[in-house]
This record gives sequence, structure tokens and C-alpha cells, in this order.
Amino acid sequence: MLELFDEDFDAMELAEGALALNKAVNPHTQVDWAQAELDRLVNEAELALAHEINEKQRFEALLRLFYYDWQFQGDRDSYFRSENGFIDQVLEHRKGIPVSLGAVLLFIARKLGFPLSGVTFPTQFLLKLEWYGEKPIYINPFDGELVSEHTLRAWLIGHKGPLAKLESKHLEPTDNPTVIGRWLALLKSALLREERYTLALKCTDLALTFVPDDPYEIRDRGFIYQQLDCHQIALSDYQFFIDQCPDDPAAELLKNQVNAMSQTLVTLH
Repeated sequence: MLELFDEDFDAMELAEGALALNKAVNPHTQVDWAQAELDRLVNEAELALAHEINEKQRFEALLRLFYYDWQFQGDRDSYFRSENGFIDQVLEHRKGIPVSLGAVLLFIARKLGFPLSGVTFPTQFLLKLEWYGEKPIYINPFDGELVSEHTLRAWLIGHKGPLAKLESKHLEPTDNPTVIGRWLALLKSALLREERYTLALKCTDLALTFVPDDPYEIRDRGFIYQQLDCHQIALSDYQFFIDQCPDDPAAELLKNQVNAMSQTLVTLH
């Protein structure tokens, strides 16, 4: 398995870092094809925008090209499908979620020189466009629509409750390692829903290279091992979580699980 470190992601565009992550999770990821397709889209965009002189009009033309001509779109029917987290699949099917669509658009836009960056807003990934001397513009990469601060406040209240306030920290550009870390969590959740436990286990092992001994990640690993019938390892992981987080509500439930599994193992032996 690849070992991925923060400095690798900082040296890459987000889409390239995501491809490295995708490859580490699933060796069948079409990395070379995806990189070639990203480069092809950049070249096609350069030709399509060549007649535009005004930078703002060029960017609007890029959004039209991306969402209408190329028909990239948010996957409304199967939002949590794991394919939406793999860049090669997003490029092939032209469907994704905010972070994967945003990574592709960000790659193309930055290659064309646009002042675009990624933001991990509490509810979803956003793109931030900063023209010199002007107020930032926020774009929802799921559909390419501009998002007002009023809408962002509403999203935040819906996510955190009526007392939540929109703060500048919510809208600061995010470094690639942080985005990749959240991407990894999304991939793991999707793979667990699909009961693809071997790939989900790779996600957990990768996460533990970034944050060793994270009790919540180890708890999730225990669940995966249990599904893979590796009960002894699952028991060890569950017990680690119980010892590290005794006051967590899940600890009491896991104690019952550990007792039941331990009795089953004793009976089998």
C-alpha cells in the first residue's frame, strides 16, 4: 500500500492528490487515463476560451463549458455511491459530488490561470473565486451555481442549529491534506454502505497512517474486521476504543458486543 504524506499532497493539484489516494484505496484506479483526460480537458478549454479577452467572461465561459457542454453534474440519484469519490470514475461518467467535481474544475481552472481555491465549508466543499480587489465569490461545484452569503448562513444553521454564525474561518481556503483527509472519510463511508469491506479497510489503514491510534478510526476498523470474520482482531480494536473513550455512548454498546463475541469465540474453541 502506498504511504501518503502531507508534503506529497501539498506538491500536487487536488485532483492529482485524489488520484493518488484513489490508487492507494483501489489499485484498479485508472490513474494514467485520468491524468491524460484532465490534460485533454485543459487543452480543450484553452481552445474554447481563446476568443474571450475579459477574464470574468472567460471564467463564465469555463463554467458553461464544464456544466453544459461537457455535462459534468452532481449525482442526485446516487449521491453516496463510492464511484463519486474516484476521480477516474467521475471523469468517465461525468457525475460526482461537490469535492470530486470541485477537484476536477479546480484543476482545469488553475491550469488556465484563474484565482480559484477550495474551501471545506462545514456542509460541503466549495470553490472560492477571488478577483483582485473584489469581494470573494463562492461556487457550488455540485451544479456550478453561485452561492450567496445568505445561503451559506442558511446551510450552516441547518447543519449546526439556529445559533450558528457564519465566520471568516468557515470560508478560508483549505490545504490539500485536509481536503484529502475528509475525502478519505467520505470514501470509507460509501464503501461501508456498499459492504465493500476490503476497500473500506484500506481506507482505515490509510487514515491511521495520518493519525495513528485514533480510537474512532480503530473502532471502525474493528467493525470492518468483524464483517470480514476476523473476530479476534475486531475484539482487540473494540477494546482499545472502550479503554480510550470510556465516556463515549458507543463504548457501552461495544462492551456488550465484546462480551457476546468473546463468549462466541470461547464456545467455538
